[in-house]
Amino acid sequence: MASDDASARGELAPERLRRACDAEGFACETTADLRAAEGLIGQPRATAALTFALGMPDRGYHIFVAGATGVGKMTAVNAFLAEAARTRPTPDDWCYVYSFRDPERPRALRLPPGLGQQLKRDLDHLLATAQRQLPRAFESDEYTRRRDAVTKGFEEEREGRLALLGDRARAEGFLLQATPMGLLLVPLIAGRPMREEEFAALTPELRDSWQRRRGQLEDEIAAAMKAIRQRERDVREELDRLDHDVALYAVGGLLEDLTERYAGFPAVVEYLAALRDDMANQLDLFRPLPEGVPAMAAAQVWQREQALRRYQVNVVVDRGGVQGAPVVHEMHPTYQNLIGRIDKEAQFGLLVTDFTLVRAGALHQANGGYLVLEAQDVLRQPLAWDGLKRALRNRSVAIEEAADWLGMATVRTLRPETVPLDLKVVLVGEPYIYYLLHALDPDFRELFGVRADFDLRIPRTPESEAKYAEFVCRLCVEEQLRPFDRRALALIVEHGARLAEDQDKLSARFGSLADLIREANYWAGQAGATTVTAAHVQQGLEQQVYRSSMVEERIRELIARGTLHVDVEGAAVGQVNGLAVHTMADYSFGRPSRITAAVGVGREGVLDIEREAELGGKVHRKGVLILAGFLIDRFAQAQPLTLHARLAFEQSYEEVEGDSASSAELYALLSRLADAPIRQGLAVTGSVDQRGRIQAIGGVNEKIEGFFAVCKANGLTGEQGVLIPASNVSHLMLKQEVIDAVRAGRFYIYAVGTVDEGIELLTGMPAGARQPDGGYPEGSINGRIAARMRDMAQALRAALGPEARGEREASGG
Repeated sequence: MASDDASARGELAPERLRRACDAEGFACETTADLRAAEGLIGQPRATAALTFALGMPDRGYHIFVAGATGVGKMTAVNAFLAEAARTRPTPDDWCYVYSFRDPERPRALRLPPGLGQQLKRDLDHLLATAQRQLPRAFESDEYTRRRDAVTKGFEEEREGRLALLGDRARAEGFLLQATPMGLLLVPLIAGRPMREEEFAALTPELRDSWQRRRGQLEDEIAAAMKAIRQRERDVREELDRLDHDVALYAVGGLLEDLTERYAGFPAVVEYLAALRDDMANQLDLFRPLPEGVPAMAAAQVWQREQALRRYQVNVVVDRGGVQGAPVVHEMHPTYQNLIGRIDKEAQFGLLVTDFTLVRAGALHQANGGYLVLEAQDVLRQPLAWDGLKRALRNRSVAIEEAADWLGMATVRTLRPETVPLDLKVVLVGEPYIYYLLHALDPDFRELFGVRADFDLRIPRTPESEAKYAEFVCRLCVEEQLRPFDRRALALIVEHGARLAEDQDKLSARFGSLADLIREANYWAGQAGATTVTAAHVQQGLEQQVYRSSMVEERIRELIARGTLHVDVEGAAVGQVNGLAVHTMADYSFGRPSRITAAVGVGREGVLDIEREAELGGKVHRKGVLILAGFLIDRFAQAQPLTLHARLAFEQSYEEVEGDSASSAELYALLSRLADAPIRQGLAVTGSVDQRGRIQAIGGVNEKIEGFFAVCKANGLTGEQGVLIPASNVSHLMLKQEVIDAVRAGRFYIYAVGTVDEGIELLTGMPAGARQPDGGYPEGSINGRIAARMRDMAQALRAALGPEARGEREASGG
């Protein structure tokens, strides 16, 4: 049993070890009676930041949502943005069409929501109509008659001209002969062509006469052929006009209807005019293919299909049927997935592309709304971060090959027109990413001007407890879980306070809470229950611990078997049970560590064996130095501190970090100096300052429960307990079995504010207050230590000898 004196000095009542949640405070029997939670829960700072950023139109007010993993940042942000998006207008469609002026630069068309697909259907119908009607028109009797009339007239005219030339040549004694090289004049003699030797036998005068006539005839032939060629061009143009007229007759009405339908969109009207002209100039694409070998026919069909794509519409962003602004969460933010890409097709061993293979990125899809990205994922992807920043700076997105962007040599490809951007980008990540980007990237500071901080904890009020219940309701609705009764909700609230390590706070790690809710629903299903009760939630908590506690159980087993020496009964001088927390992934547990102190005469001061063995972290080393400061402040005001002390964590083979054991180290040291035994049934946690005040530490619940488990395994004696800092009392959310043991008087929790309070509980002896003369009461802990210090100083002087003492006195030592 604990003494009455100890009880008066900080023993905590069971009611202070856990703040219970009143199940009757919920305005429901089960979550089926509640309305699901909306928006952010308990994050007023983040809500204010998001509201401000979404209302700022300037480009520098994109958002970085900062918070630890598991607080539900992404879910909360998506829900918040979805609510905001409902009140915003639906943004426009975006299409890419062929550029008849610059085929390598497809045109971007902006159309009201749903009209992009309508334009695509209209042009598909136009193309299908043209492919069906134009071949018929060109094969019709009327077209054939009109074409034959034009060509027959020209042929008759050309033949008539050539006949006149032939008569004129014969009259001059020449034969006009057609050859592959053109028209040839052959001299005639006696009505037959003259042989070369006959021409050579003519007198020079006759040959000159023949040559003069030949020259005159050649001039006349040249003039006649020029006229024929001009006429041939005129005929060709007349045939083209005929084809144009026939084509317009076949599809012109449809084009006029489209022009009227899209009269309110000048860019579309301009495109339709260019399409009409191009279609009239590409009529061969609509004529029947000539018959040939199958391989050539297949190539011709593919070439024609590729060419006819120019009349299609590539709708890259379709808002048809969408209400409000888009909220896009890009899960894999590569450069191509953000900026867009140009796909390629393999045809006959070649990679080919065209504007119909342009694909929109997440920036296109989120245009006019919100784009949510995991900051770490963006930074991991090559070029993604730079591409995102460039698009936000320019307020437009240009689809480019990554190799082009890097300035590397690449194959010839398309350069689609840029699309103007009007959106908010929300980066979600850990706070350290924000700090690094803010420090190292000027563009980040310019573009992401709003930080929305998600707190790990929220105030515990009746309103926040009700919000917890609404969160459970929302998860049950979204994932079709069984309803939770009010006692199950109360236990979830209490678990939230334990995760927050504060009786007056609730954890905002909604991811961990959601896991517990799902698991409780599973165990309810295993039991055949239709409603999740507190028993199912408790089973879920116990199973989570069971799955993760193998190492903890192995350590506890080693302690129980005596392999690891931890005394939980009796008393010992210079030895105390310190408490530490071990964290393994998502599971933390407490375990006791035996801390011992050895003291002798010397001037070395307090040495930390962990530090000497390079097993002590920086914070731990600082804590040991603070112990020396405490001893100097309390016991070395009238004489030097002549002390050689060593502190050790026994059977510790890993790095010791943190200062939460500094008070335990000090108690071991004081016990050794005062030669006062410490109750081994008590364990200690808490840091200490140079004035002897006990300071708060983390993991107080795990530490208490860890020592309780060791004591329980060895048998509770009613003399065991834990000393914690008084400032940690509000952080207690202990397991029910610990509270039950305290209520039964089998275990104790003491809250201490100073070293003196702690040493009195541990030794059962008074600490002793400093008297007016600077001394301490005889027989008190401090008095015994002061006397020991004087004895060690005298022993040191005696060991040094008269000569050494004289040197020290001469030097003022």
